Order: sequence, then structure tokens, then C-alpha cells
Amino acid sequence: MPEVPPVPLSQLTTLRTGGIPARMVEASTSDELVAALRDVWADGDRWLVLGGGSNLFAGDDEFDGTVIRVRSTGIDELPGSQPETVRLRVQAGHDWDALVAETVVRGYAGIEAMSGIPGTVGAAPVQNVGAYGQEIVQTLVEVELIDESTGDVSTVPASDLGLGFRTSVLKHHYGSVPDRPAVILSVTLELERVGAAERPLAGEQLRSALGLGPDEAVSLRWIRDHVLATRARKGMVLDDEDPDTWSAGSFFQNAIVSEGFARTLPDECPRWPMSPVLDPIRVIPLAAFDGVLPPPPVERREVKVSAAWLIEHAGLSRGFRLPGSRAGLSTKHTLALTNRGEASAAEIAQLARFVQQRVHAEFGLLLQPEPVLIDVEL
Repeated sequence: MPEVPPVPLSQLTTLRTGGIPARMVEASTSDELVAALRDVWADGDRWLVLGGGSNLFAGDDEFDGTVIRVRSTGIDELPGSQPETVRLRVQAGHDWDALVAETVVRGYAGIEAMSGIPGTVGAAPVQNVGAYGQEIVQTLVEVELIDESTGDVSTVPASDLGLGFRTSVLKHHYGSVPDRPAVILSVTLELERVGAAERPLAGEQLRSALGLGPDEAVSLRWIRDHVLATRARKGMVLDDEDPDTWSAGSFFQNAIVSEGFARTLPDECPRWPMSPVLDPIRVIPLAAFDGVLPPPPVERREVKVSAAWLIEHAGLSRGFRLPGSRAGLSTKHTLALTNRGEASAAEIAQLARFVQQRVHAEFGLLLQPEPVLIDVEL
């Protein structure tokens, strides 16, 4: 097994926190990753699989276990299910944005709006990454994974992964364990062959973010360039010179609440229905119609509300810091908690708790963290 000298997790995570692990392994191929995981699981050691470190918030103390760095890369092109589609099988350690850039060069549409998202391909299905109306669930065909319980490698269709808003059966949510503890080895996506031509965009959210009208046509390259520029303005593209990017991206998830609870929030709070509002079709046999229509069925719908808006309107502005703390909200985007320079995990956790408390006190809603928390409590 390719063991390497351990380095602190603070050097390998975009939030720049975390102690040194007891042991570190680098897996450059899928076979090496499988072998490393089977050895660790057989020994009963504590373990952590690390890709790009962009969705991880690690504590200050030494990690008492083995960190396995996923370094496998490569893209295999396969036939799609239709003549106008293509499938790409991508190794888990491949850089996500490098994959997006390659699909744009090849003229394959489906993930271009997710340009600039940090991290590796293997982590993308775990939290169903998405941006500007695109999510990986829309293009994901299957994943190859290894189950912790058995050590078996299998190919699992996307429909079996429980993909939802920033979640899947593989995700380690704060305060719980995954429904299916497993590690992704490769990911297969199906994309549309569109080439370099300009074309209208179907997604209203993406058109709105890019300032496009319904009939305006743009190329994949244009979309990627403008998404990267938009994310950069929000401090969401990694930059060693910009502390606003020393973060785990959006620290809190946009909240999913009932339609009734959403009505208790101010009208100005941005919200998006999680399912379309459809008029039910009711068929009543003429012989049974007595002149009275039955009341429509009551549907309990869920609504997504903006966590950034809730934070700002709880009185926490961009750049907010607690006195004496080296952690702060991004100066560009209140949803990002940032390390302003050698902040400890304890300082960032203190800020996260303060944000939660202020939003809960103002709106009665407890924001949930999006990153995976290792040896940290909120």
C-alpha cells in the first residue's frame, strides 16, 4: 500500500483546518484505492477518504486514524444511450472543474453551469453537487463503488443513490451516519453532444444568473466563462491570494421547509418550490355526479429558502467577525465561513454556532451545515 509521510489536514482542505493524521496513504489508481480501503477496514482502523478537501471541516486535534488520499484520474469516452449523447466514465480523483473544462472543449453539454466547483469527481454524487439549476443527478448514469460492510465492488445506478438536494445515501450528514457507507471509485455521466454552436438555454435559473433572455443563444464556452466570473465575484473560485475563498464553499444549506412554514417568513425571503404546482385532474362519472365537487386533496409541499438571505437579515453582514476571531463571513457572500488567516477550527465552529443562533432567534429555523464535520461539534 503506497504509504506517504502524513501532512496536516489544514494543508489539504480549503477551509485550512485540521491536525496531522496518524497515517496517510495515496491511491493513484482504482485498484490501489480498493486495496487501501480493504486493508484499513480489515484492521478496524479509523479512516477518512480525502479528495479535494473542499467540503470538509476538520478539527484541530490530530486525526487518530488513516487518511486515504484519492489521486486516481482519467476519462473514458463511451457510447451514449442516444445518437446525440455520449457517456464519460471518470475516475474518482479527477478534478471536477478540469472535467467540466474538458466537456466544454469537446462540446458536451450538461455540467457547464457547475464550472468552478472545487473538489473531485468522486465526491460530486455524494452531495449531489449543483449550481445555477444544474445538478449532477440530471446527468449521472451510475457509479462504481466499494461497500464498507462487505468490501465488494459493484456498479450502482444513479436511481439507487437516493439523490436529493445536496444529499445521497452516501453522505455523512452532521449528527448521523450514511445510509450506505461506501466509497466511489468512478462516475459515469451522460451528456449531450452540442458542439461549439450557440443555442438558447432551457434553465430559467441559469438564464437569470447570467442575465439572459429566453431566446438569447450562447455557447458552452460562453456559459463556462460567465459562470466562473460570477462565482469569482462571490469568492467561490479558489484563489491562494484571496481569503474569501479559504472556505468550504456554502457552509450552510439552503433550508428545506414546509410551504406553511415558508409563509411565516418575510415575503422578501427568496424561495423556490421543490416540486411543480399542478392542478389535479379529477374525473367524476356522470352517473355519480350529484352537483357538488369534492374539495381538492391537501398536498404538503416543500419549499427551499435562501440561507444567505436569512443570515443577512438576522443582522450578520458580509465580513462579520466575532471580536478577536480569525474566522469571518466572506466579504462577498454571507453563506461562506472563511479562514481569514490561521484560524483554528474552534474559531470557525464558534462563528458557525453564532450564525445558527442568530438565524434561529430571528426566524425560528436552525440552519444545517453542508460540509462533512470531522472531530468538530456545532
